[in-house]
Amino acid sequence: MAKASPQFTCSECGAVHKKWAGRCDACGAWNSIVEEAPMGAGPKGPLAKGRSIALSTLQTDEAPPPRTLSGMDELDRVLGGGLVPASAILVGGDPGIGKSTLLLQATAAFARKGLTTLYISGEEAAAQVRMRAQRLGLGDAPVQLGAETNLRDILTTLDTERPDLVIIDSIQTMWLDSVASAPGSVAQLRAAAHELVTLAKRRGISVILVGHVTKEGQIAGPRVIEHMVDCVLYFEGERGHQFRILRAVKNRFGPADEIGVFEMTGGGLSEVPNPSALFLSERGQPSAGSVVFAGIEGTRPMLTEIQALVAPSPLSNPRRTVVGLDSGRLGTILAVLEARCGIPFTGLDVFLNVAGGMRVSEPAADLAVAAALLSAREDVALPADTVVFGEISLSGALRPVSQSENRLKEAAKLGFTTAMLPRGGKTGPGIGVRLRELGDLTGFVGDVFGAG
Repeated sequence: MAKASPQFTCSECGAVHKKWAGRCDACGAWNSIVEEAPMGAGPKGPLAKGRSIALSTLQTDEAPPPRTLSGMDELDRVLGGGLVPASAILVGGDPGIGKSTLLLQATAAFARKGLTTLYISGEEAAAQVRMRAQRLGLGDAPVQLGAETNLRDILTTLDTERPDLVIIDSIQTMWLDSVASAPGSVAQLRAAAHELVTLAKRRGISVILVGHVTKEGQIAGPRVIEHMVDCVLYFEGERGHQFRILRAVKNRFGPADEIGVFEMTGGGLSEVPNPSALFLSERGQPSAGSVVFAGIEGTRPMLTEIQALVAPSPLSNPRRTVVGLDSGRLGTILAVLEARCGIPFTGLDVFLNVAGGMRVSEPAADLAVAAALLSAREDVALPADTVVFGEISLSGALRPVSQSENRLKEAAKLGFTTAMLPRGGKTGPGIGVRLRELGDLTGFVGDVFGAG
C-alpha cells in the first residue's frame, strides 16, 4: 500500500496544498502554510461493526426549547427570542468594534436573570476585564471570571463548575496540547471549536465564542467552524460612527439576517429601539443627492438615508467610491441608467454613502440609489416627505419587492406622506401614504426629473 503523503494547509483560509510554499495561492497570505497529518494516517484495519441507531418520525409532542431573555431587547431579537440552552454561538467583528464590551454586558445581563455565567478571557488579564466591568457599571454582577488559554484546563473547569453560559474570548487564542500546531492555526481552531461545541451539547451549557475576522470581514479560520455552531453573529460598524449593528447570518433557532442596533457611549453599548428615527434625526432641508430608502433588515422595517455626490472628474478613470453598499451593484445601476435611459456618467466621479454607518445589501435599494444618483447629477432635490424603494432589472423594468406594506407603515409612522415604488406590489389599504407607482426606470426618470 502506498504511503500517505503529508498535506499542507493554509492557517489563514484553510486551503490545502500538496507541498509547502511561502505564499498561499488561494488567499495570498505569506508564511501561513503549515504541515498537517495526512488523511488516513492512523492505524489501518477492518471497520468494526457499529450499533443500530434509533429512528423516529417527524411528528413530536415536544415543546419548543426554553429561552432565557437577557433584558437587552436588541440582543434577544437577534438570538431569535432569547438564549437557548446548549446552544453554540459564534460572534465576529473588527478589532476594537466592541465585541468584548457587548459580551460582557450580555454576560452580566444573563447573570442577573439567574443564569450561572462564566467569562473566560484568553486575550486580557482578569484585572483588565474587571477594569472594563467597573467602567460599564457591572462590578456587582454575579459573573465568574477566568483568564486562561489552555483548552484542557478550561474543559475541566467547565465539567466541574457546570455553568449555564460560558463566554470564550477568543477562540483564536485557545490551544489544545494534543494538536501539534500554534494557537490560531486551522488545526487548533477546528479542534478547539469541536471540543467546546461537543461539551455544550453534552452538558447543556450555552457557549459563546468570540472570533477574529480577516481583512475581508470574514471570520478567520476554516468555514467549518461556522457550520459547527448554531448561530453566527457579526458585530459591524464604522469607526467614525457611534452606531453598531449586531447581525445574524445563521441561526438554527430563529430568523437569519435579523439585526440589533446599538449606540456606543462612554458607559458602554446602549440599545436603539427605533433605529429609523435615529438614523434620520439629523436630516435637514431637502438637498440634492439625498434620498430616504425604506428597507427591511431581518423582520424589522428600517428607514435609512442614501447620499450621492456626482462631480466632474479630472482623472482618465473616474472614481467610484461606495460606503455601506455593494460596489458591484452601483456599477450595474450606472450601466442601466446609461443603456436604458441615455444618462451617461462618463467623466464623472461618483460617491455613494449610507448615512449612520448602516450597511444595505438588499436589491430593493436599487431605485433609491438611482434616485440619489440622478438627484445629485441634475442638482434636483426630492421632496423631504418621500421614501423610495424598488428593484431595477437589467432591462430597466422596476420589480416589486417583498414586505411593501411594512415598509410603508414604517414610513407613515415617521411622518412620510409619499412613496415611490414599482407598480404591482402588495401594499394593502389604508396605509396613509400616497403611492407613486412606476413601471420602468425610463418613466421614473421622466416623471421625477423631467429627463429620459
